[in-house]
Amino acid sequence: MYTTITRPPFKNILPPDRTLFPLSTNRSSNRSFNSSPWFNLDVYKEAECCSTHLIEGDGTFNRDGLDNFIKQVKLGECGLSYAVVAIMGPQSSGKSTLLNHLFYTNFREMDAYRGRSQTTKGIWIAKCPGIEPCTIVMDLEGTDGRERGEDDTAFEKQSALFALAVSDIVLINMWCHDIGREQAANKPLLKTVFQVMLRLFSPRKTTLMFVIRDKTRTPLENLEPVLREDIQKIWDSVPKPEAHKHTPLSEFFNVQVVALSSYEEKEEQFKEQVSNLRQKFFHSIAPGGLAGDRRGVVPASGFSFSAQQIWKVIKENKDLDLPAHKVMVATVRCEEIANEKYSSFVMNEDWLELEEAVQSHLVPGFGKKLSSLLYNCLSSYDEEATYFEDSVRSAKRRQLEDKLMQLVQPAYQLMLEHIRSETLESFEKALNDALKEGQGFAVAARDCTTKFMRLFDEQCQDAVIKQANWDSGKVRDKFSRDLDSHIAEVRASKLSELTALYESKLKEALYGPVEALLEGASDDTWPAIRKLLHQETKKAVSEFSSALSGFEMDEQEEETSISKLENYARGIVEGKTREEAAKVLYRMKERFTSIFNHDNDSMPRVWTGKEDIRAITKTARSSSLKLLSVLAAIRLDEEDTDKIGDTLVLTLVDPKKGTSKSITDPLASSTWEEVPPTKTLITPVQCKSLWSQFQRETEYTITQAIASQEANKRNNNWLPPPWAIAAMVILGFNEFMTLLRNPLWLLIIFVSYLLLKALWVQLDIAGEFRNGAVSFNF
Repeated sequence: MYTTITRPPFKNILPPDRTLFPLSTNRSSNRSFNSSPWFNLDVYKEAECCSTHLIEGDGTFNRDGLDNFIKQVKLGECGLSYAVVAIMGPQSSGKSTLLNHLFYTNFREMDAYRGRSQTTKGIWIAKCPGIEPCTIVMDLEGTDGRERGEDDTAFEKQSALFALAVSDIVLINMWCHDIGREQAANKPLLKTVFQVMLRLFSPRKTTLMFVIRDKTRTPLENLEPVLREDIQKIWDSVPKPEAHKHTPLSEFFNVQVVALSSYEEKEEQFKEQVSNLRQKFFHSIAPGGLAGDRRGVVPASGFSFSAQQIWKVIKENKDLDLPAHKVMVATVRCEEIANEKYSSFVMNEDWLELEEAVQSHLVPGFGKKLSSLLYNCLSSYDEEATYFEDSVRSAKRRQLEDKLMQLVQPAYQLMLEHIRSETLESFEKALNDALKEGQGFAVAARDCTTKFMRLFDEQCQDAVIKQANWDSGKVRDKFSRDLDSHIAEVRASKLSELTALYESKLKEALYGPVEALLEGASDDTWPAIRKLLHQETKKAVSEFSSALSGFEMDEQEEETSISKLENYARGIVEGKTREEAAKVLYRMKERFTSIFNHDNDSMPRVWTGKEDIRAITKTARSSSLKLLSVLAAIRLDEEDTDKIGDTLVLTLVDPKKGTSKSITDPLASSTWEEVPPTKTLITPVQCKSLWSQFQRETEYTITQAIASQEANKRNNNWLPPPWAIAAMVILGFNEFMTLLRNPLWLLIIFVSYLLLKALWVQLDIAGEFRNGAVSFNF
């Protein structure tokens, strides 16, 4: 028997001039530290251990208390660098006392002066001050207590199950004098532990440390084999599932045995032994340490959730599968971490600024900036979730990554669109500048395409997000199609401009000259037109072909373009000929009037009466008929020969010559012999009709000429007829003699003659009556 010292409430504080240093992991330094005259262990316990009632005696889990405890001791920051120690044993066996001395905790201890009774109810939890890594100790309610009775063992099994599920090291507190006894108090406890362990089998071993209390004189070397033999018997007697019938105890437990002297009788020796035992808990998670098997450890940030779920399942009497539970804890915690990181990323100011900027313009370094933000987010997740189950952590990381990629993908696509549109705009400007400088179209297009495709690839590479495996190939293909489309558009435009340029040159070179040649229609008109067409077309085609060389056309396309230009030149001539043919009557009258009213020197004719109006009329009409025959058909080919001119002359000008040759009217037809309809401008019937109209409209001019000639003849004859002269001589002989006899009358007559002559000349009476008494206007 021994007396447990009950510690008063911890209200002591350090003197103002004293500083509390953490305990060293060095064994000798701990001793000197504890023996320091100013070290107050109670204050140190109060400040560091933060003991908390984890599970009430009625089985209520103190969730808020555990969360506060984790925050105070900063357990969540430890990752996998922590260990959990639990202690089991009979009621009033000194478990709390051992823990307080071993780990510097402040669990409530039994007051021996008040009798042996239940001190710890439920499960308490505290941090072990001064031990690295962070060590959490759980003080369980004692077994075999009279307060719960013989039949109320449910909580004992539940607490044992819970302790084994969450602990790395389990201390079994037992009396030395019970070793070797068949009905010792520790046998039910060990059976409970082994039965529970079979239900909780997981890949890692639990260290089972048997602490023999109140060691007698019997050496530990003799006690340990007996204890191990008893343990083996208990293990063999425990019912096992089929899968573990032959599984050795060592598969589940790393069994260790330690012995301690009586605390009441040999207190100093007890403390020395406890101090030595304490050293085993330093660096306990290192390989070979008490908690060195870390395969099934739940990360510290998930400890609270894990403990709650385990106790919930235990209370609901569900079959446990702790490896699956480990996955469940990892699933919940990793999902929580992932959601936190996603929310943090969504609200990140750098991301919001980047997202806003890319809405309006291209952002240099977009991929690097966004990759850095994503890397920081995922690295933060990896850092917090690194200790959880690999498969779950990786799966949740992929989910987080997928969500982040879905979030940033619109910005990435918008960035690619900015790259495409701005690069395309730059390409258009560069191509236009190159063409203005006189560079060949094909070379300029090829050089600009190569340059800007490379620029596009570089900018796309700059926008690449390292965490994403996105292919910009579709955007690149679209950009390439845009370039090809713009090149084709510009090429068509430039070809159109070039064609229009040479078409305008041909029109300028052909239109006026062809009109002049047709107006001066003669036998050489069409040969002259053909020669002109050939010369101008050849010149334009030569220049056009040289200009086309910059487009690097294939032979067929170039021939097609040249052929179109040649056809255009031909079309100009044909069009002008058709235009002139449409006003042939006007041209014929114009030519007739010109020839009829002007002499060979192009001087206006004066109808004095000596001109041969018939011959002049015939010449003018023949010339007009020649104009009609020239415009009657198109003769642009060397092989174009016809008899239109001869037919018109024989039929319209000299019908008597053609009477003997043909009985029928050659103009009574709608086609010309040897002239296809496509080249016919004026049909024979139309020629006959036009000639009739022409004759009617020119008769007036001829009549005027004849009348003018007759008037001139009359005006030029001043003397009266001979018979009038004879009559005047005979009848005026007497008057003439009278005048001779009187000279005064001769003077009067002479003066009158002079006056009249002056008036005649002054008034130009002869000119006024040149065309007769009535004036004719031509």
